[in-house]
Amino acid sequence: MDKIKDTRSFMRITHRYLGYFLAGIMAVYAVSGIILVYRDTDFLKSEKKYEKTLSVNLSEKELKKELKMKGLEVEKTEGSVLHFKKGTYDSATGVAKYSKMELPFVLDKMVSLHKSQSKDAIAPLSIFFGVALFFFVISSFWMFNPKTKAFKRGIKFTIAGLIISLLLLFI
Repeated sequence: MDKIKDTRSFMRITHRYLGYFLAGIMAVYAVSGIILVYRDTDFLKSEKKYEKTLSVNLSEKELKKELKMKGLEVEKTEGSVLHFKKGTYDSATGVAKYSKMELPFVLDKMVSLHKSQSKDAIAPLSIFFGVALFFFVISSFWMFNPKTKAFKRGIKFTIAGLIISLLLLFI
């Protein structure tokens, strides 16, 4: 019985202080997650103009990769100048002039948290955050005595949340 009480106490205390610690990180992830929902729009974005000198005679595929522009398609060619939506590329000189809609610097950095890869410097934070959230899931079951009405109702809400999440994933 003491071991159960010790486990419950450990889970509750760790859940509490880890929650306080993660509050700031969760706020950043929450804001950036909401912004990402609108990534297919220009919500909060402003137009930024660029001029870069690239290699000469790039193919459309190479140009797309160099400029990091999804959906880049050459619409017309006039001499050595390729025209695409929001820009041009002179294949003779390698000069590309284009514009992109981008988030402000701080919001762009926040959004990068969701897009991190294992090679990124921010990857350990993402891993820590994911593991901590999973701990929250597990430790929440030690917040109430399993014999209480609150715990039994909590299990029903957990199952409902799981089912709704899975349904939305497959719709």
